[in-house]
Amino acid sequence: MGSKGKGRRGWSQPSASSMMKQVQELQAQMLKAQEELAHETVEASAGGGVVTVVMNGQQEVLAVTIDPEAVDPEEVDMLQDLVMAAVNEGLRKSREMAEQKMAPLTGALNMPGLL
Repeated sequence: MGSKGKGRRGWSQPSASSMMKQVQELQAQMLKAQEELAHETVEASAGGGVVTVVMNGQQEVLAVTIDPEAVDPEEVDMLQDLVMAAVNEGLRKSREMAEQKMAPLTGALNMPGLL
């Protein structure tokens, strides 16, 4: 005989206060990870090291280094392309670093009853 209105046996839904506590803990962990990412850096270069870019985990450019030999008034277009390539590679590496740092936390978002 079934028991009406009692739900599934052996399974209980987490309480709202328990879920809120988990969400608050996750938010604190994510904030800490984001703060750590602000202090971690990646370096990317283009043109065999002619242009180098250093970025932090929050996708901010911290430094751009250009080999003085690359500065030729006749080749400004090439230099601009190298800077763009180095910045884009720095962004890619920075996003990858951030994803790796946040992956353990965002995986926790798959909590039963949350979504």
